[in-house]
Amino acid sequence: MTTRQITYLEAVREAMSMEMRENEDVFILGEDIGVYGGAFGVTRGMIEEFGPERVRNTPISEAAIAGAAIGSALTGMRPILELQFSDFITIAMDQMVNQAAKTRYMFGGKGKVPMVLRTPSGSGTGAAAQHSQSLEAWMTHIPGLKVVQPSTAYDVKGLLKAAIDDDNPVIFYEHKLLYKTTGDVPTESYKIELGKADIKREGTDITIVATAIMVHKALEAAAILEQVGISVELIDPRTLVPLDKETIIESVKKTGRLLVVHEAVQRGGFGGEIVSVIAESEAFDYLDAPIKRLGGKEVPIPYNPNLEKAAIPQIPDIVAAVKETVKNR
Repeated sequence: MTTRQITYLEAVREAMSMEMRENEDVFILGEDIGVYGGAFGVTRGMIEEFGPERVRNTPISEAAIAGAAIGSALTGMRPILELQFSDFITIAMDQMVNQAAKTRYMFGGKGKVPMVLRTPSGSGTGAAAQHSQSLEAWMTHIPGLKVVQPSTAYDVKGLLKAAIDDDNPVIFYEHKLLYKTTGDVPTESYKIELGKADIKREGTDITIVATAIMVHKALEAAAILEQVGISVELIDPRTLVPLDKETIIESVKKTGRLLVVHEAVQRGGFGGEIVSVIAESEAFDYLDAPIKRLGGKEVPIPYNPNLEKAAIPQIPDIVAAVKETVKNR
């Protein structure tokens, strides 16, 4: 494949544009996604190519946007709805939890809901408490929803194309701080199977399982730790539902230690699910140290930039947690 460097944001746009060119049933709907190009500029220029029928501006009502997407999916379309901030999924919870997630099951497979809910998540932009949350663990609790969290430009293109082709509703989280990051992305069409983790870095002393922006922080921490003789293996699940348990289990069996890192509040965060995977598997017998979790503080995300930074794990926190875990090796 021919690759070139593009941003995470451009990879999202490219995936959607490719799918819309290949399949006339694919369309986008959301607030200000037309001429304005979306809250973060992801859909900029798409209305010029595809027109207002397929790049549809909506009223400011997340419940209405989700309801329209579900209805169109049930009648054979493949909608991609954009919510400006992932926090606003709370307004569409009845539609997503009681309709999108359950319809295929309740009708014995006769009705399907092939839709993707794309939404920017996470902190780091000074958007404060109501626009900076990481609520992915909430979504993973709902049977019938798939949950995706890409961390790189390459992954986001391949995973989004796979999500659009999936016959089930997919929650697709795009971290705000990742939009400007760049990576090698093929110009051609490709898909990454949902439910396949990626080993971002191989190592021998400890496994770190990290998601979204924390993958990048963990990579920087791993480089620092390498200088003091600690070898980190970094696993990026990429999709939380379905979860690639086998890759995580095999890594922990190899390293004997596990640190789970996510931005979401630690209490009730998805890290607890990963811990339970190891505790209930043969990897538990390979552990040489207690499993450690590192997540956000139990506070709403502050507006003040210093407090905002203090509310979520940073590179020094990851370094310290790893050193604590491997101290008796």
